[in-house]
Amino acid sequence: MAYSKKETYEKDITAEIQSNYESILGSLGEDVDREGLLKTPERASKAMQFLTQGYQMDAKKIIEQALFHEDYSEMVVVKDIELYSLCEHHILPFFGKAHIAYIPNGKIVGLSKLPRVVDVFARRLQVQERLTHQILDAIHEVLEPHGTAVVIEAAHMCMMMRGVQKQNSVTTTSAFKGEFQKAETRSEFLNLISSNLR
Repeated sequence: MAYSKKETYEKDITAEIQSNYESILGSLGEDVDREGLLKTPERASKAMQFLTQGYQMDAKKIIEQALFHEDYSEMVVVKDIELYSLCEHHILPFFGKAHIAYIPNGKIVGLSKLPRVVDVFARRLQVQERLTHQILDAIHEVLEPHGTAVVIEAAHMCMMMRGVQKQNSVTTTSAFKGEFQKAETRSEFLNLISSNLR
């Protein structure tokens, strides 16, 4: 059976970005007609569209598709959610894990929707600080929980490949609303995401 992909791209947008990549490669001194680079501008165009597809997605609608009324008021935590994004300053990747918690107030959301919310905002040109708050705000606004918490730990290629070239640095950002602004609740969440409960 032949392998086939089902990714779809706007033909005009793909062609425009492809042309720009051809110009960039030429400006760098590359021969865009050599065998190894013949399809690179097209591939790069499609890759960039894939990596920024979050601009066409709506986090709030994703959450609303899987809301359920449930009389549960204890902390719900989804941790170690993989994320991949692009730093808006250098268009280099940063990647790591997001940890999300909320305390329901009569509504819960399908667990798979929380990683999808992460992807909506990660698949854009980003800074980690804004990404953290966008995830928090979308969940808090739709679920209207007693509290919401987000922590992101990520490594940034702009620090590893260029600039200071520090290979082992990790950036941690956090944002809290509602009950998580209380030290006791926040500590419980931070202990849960740092423990191995398996």
